[in-house]
Amino acid sequence: MLLNPHEFFYSEKVRSVFFQMMCLLVFLALTATFIYNASINLKLQGTATGFGFLSERSGFAINQLPISYSEDSTFFRAFLVGMINTIIVSGLGIILATLLGFIVAICRLSTNYLLSKTAVVFIETLRNLPLLLQIFFWYYVVLQALPTVRSSITLADHIFINNRGIHIPSLIFEPGAIGFGASLAVVGLSFFVYRWLVVRHQRLTGIRWPLWPFVVSSGTVLSLALVVTKVPIKLDVPSLQGFNFTGGLVMTPEFLALFLSLSLYTASFIAEIVRAGILAVPKGQVEAARALGLKRSTALSKVIIPQAMRIIIPPLTSQYLNLTKNSSLAAAIGYPELVSVFAGTVLNQTGQAVEVLAITMAVYLTLSLSMSVMMNLYNKRIQLTQR
Repeated sequence: MLLNPHEFFYSEKVRSVFFQMMCLLVFLALTATFIYNASINLKLQGTATGFGFLSERSGFAINQLPISYSEDSTFFRAFLVGMINTIIVSGLGIILATLLGFIVAICRLSTNYLLSKTAVVFIETLRNLPLLLQIFFWYYVVLQALPTVRSSITLADHIFINNRGIHIPSLIFEPGAIGFGASLAVVGLSFFVYRWLVVRHQRLTGIRWPLWPFVVSSGTVLSLALVVTKVPIKLDVPSLQGFNFTGGLVMTPEFLALFLSLSLYTASFIAEIVRAGILAVPKGQVEAARALGLKRSTALSKVIIPQAMRIIIPPLTSQYLNLTKNSSLAAAIGYPELVSVFAGTVLNQTGQAVEVLAITMAVYLTLSLSMSVMMNLYNKRIQLTQR
């Protein structure tokens, strides 16, 4: 039976598909027009297009190097340096911000008046000041007030703090480090397998296997690995040579200012998210934990926070994404992250605006989507299963 044209046109399903297709066609047309106009204008300006510039010599230095790099390296190598620096400062910032956020939230909910009000001051001060202003404060006020190199603050004879950064020991991996790393990986994998077996056996029999056999066997394996590989990991301690320290690892003032400001600023928002999540847990759960005689700390870690996490995770994901994107403000103090190195120096030297900005946006988009996927998977895992 043929469908009436009148009924076909006024079908809700047909109209929804039709309008979606029209929107898609308009979007594709606008995109094609933009690309065509951009290519014509670039030709008129005599600007080359394509990604061939990535293999050209960069010709500029970078002061924070997670990988080997020199002025003779390519623009692609400079891009890698900026991207890795962005990932490092964002990853470390997320870890510190999460820890501080949970601690400050718990302090604000504390019955101790001084502790609670101190947490309130921390939250209300940091989240109401512009992030860029906080970066400048840490960089120009706090870190520049540290002593000079020759008057460095020394901790445990291995860590040196001055106005040029924090110098800490670094690890030097020798040829046998691969074998020792493999031994560590085997021990780590064995731990998870042993833990699974312990939990399974306890569920079946009610008896929990002791931990000492695993500890003894793991220690034996690692000791033998150290003997065979002749201790392939050594400590490179910073030492004062002339006007600066050599050796070890240095955390520059630019990195510290960005890392601390991002962490503290984001922690102030995370603290409020965590506080709201804890307060959203039904009071009956808290009363039940107290009725069982659980300590406040035990009830918090075993009963309240696991339930609050179902509320905390979605807004917490947004804060993680904001922290990663806010790392681009490092260009204001010269920290060589992705925007500063690639969308700044490389763009000025090559003039490849479309390609450089497209790559930069693609990196941030990939980082944000990857983080969202991981957090959504974790959120799905801890959600209650509906019957």
